[in-house]
Amino acid sequence: MEYIYLGNSGLRVPKYILGTIPFSGTNGFEPTGNLDENDARRIVDISLEAGMNMFDTANLYSKGDAERVLGSAIKGRRNEVLLTSKTGFHFDNDPNALGASRSNIEASIDRTLERLGTDHLDVYFVHLWDGRTPVEETVETMTNLVKSGKIRYWGVSNYSGWALARIFSVAERPGYIPPVTQQIYYTPEAREAEYELLPAGRELGVSSMIWSPLGEGLLTGKIGRNKKAPANTRQGEGWPEPWIQDEERLYQVIDALEEVAEGRNATVPQIAYAWVKDRPNVGPIVIAARNEEQLRENLASADMYLTQDEHDRIESVARPAPIYPLWHRTMAGFEMGSPSEMPYLEGYKKSMGMDE
Repeated sequence: MEYIYLGNSGLRVPKYILGTIPFSGTNGFEPTGNLDENDARRIVDISLEAGMNMFDTANLYSKGDAERVLGSAIKGRRNEVLLTSKTGFHFDNDPNALGASRSNIEASIDRTLERLGTDHLDVYFVHLWDGRTPVEETVETMTNLVKSGKIRYWGVSNYSGWALARIFSVAERPGYIPPVTQQIYYTPEAREAEYELLPAGRELGVSSMIWSPLGEGLLTGKIGRNKKAPANTRQGEGWPEPWIQDEERLYQVIDALEEVAEGRNATVPQIAYAWVKDRPNVGPIVIAARNEEQLRENLASADMYLTQDEHDRIESVARPAPIYPLWHRTMAGFEMGSPSEMPYLEGYKKSMGMDE
């Protein structure tokens, strides 16, 4: 397993991180999986054997039950693992149990640590942007958690580019500690993060950790033009996310993944993971599995590298449209693009017919 530094920090993390949304599968999360404590312990065993020693969870997942199951699975080996969790979604009927306020963050971290059976997290995320809480309050609270030893580092998730820049600019002030990572949604089909989030993360020293590279179950190979999601899968059980901009575009991506997978004697998930992990500005990616077979299949993609032709076959079918000001900068200021954004500007040139 490859290890990389997490943003502008000294923390080395595996390129693949295990997501624990399938742990427990209760309280509305039944479609995501139902791994109990024994199953989860086996999944953790396999992960550690493969060098994947980082585990991602959230208080939202099964409303705390996923954290409890993960805590049981790592019991007695906390020093062998890295743990992340998140807060921000409305957790119960308490009107203050949401967002990025001091009240919610400080209450959430204590409950999360108790459920996980540990005294600290390695990374703690604000799970979504809170436009009603002053940014200074959030930054100060997360800084204090680092200084208290309850967390080692912190990050944000599901922010826009300007929101990331806003919170980072405040966190750069003397006495504050900036976030080192953002967790964002990015797949071969959903590539909006290329507009701002991926280059912004690189410019700011904020690692882009990718959640759900398989599109919340869309890119498993079980869905296609003439294949509906089967039962006992997230998409087959009525999971509401993600929003699909263009169904035909999705099928074109699936066609490309299937074509490359067939030529490689690999699976669609393996090709999707291999494509995402090696994209520009991408840091670690969060994988998940409902069982041991899926986990081993997914882990095998860590050592898989696509040829340029294979990569381009997938990239070309869902390249984001060059929206303003990107089309203008591609036409009028291409040579002034920063290294973090040049791969995307080059793609816009192809879309605009400027590379001919």
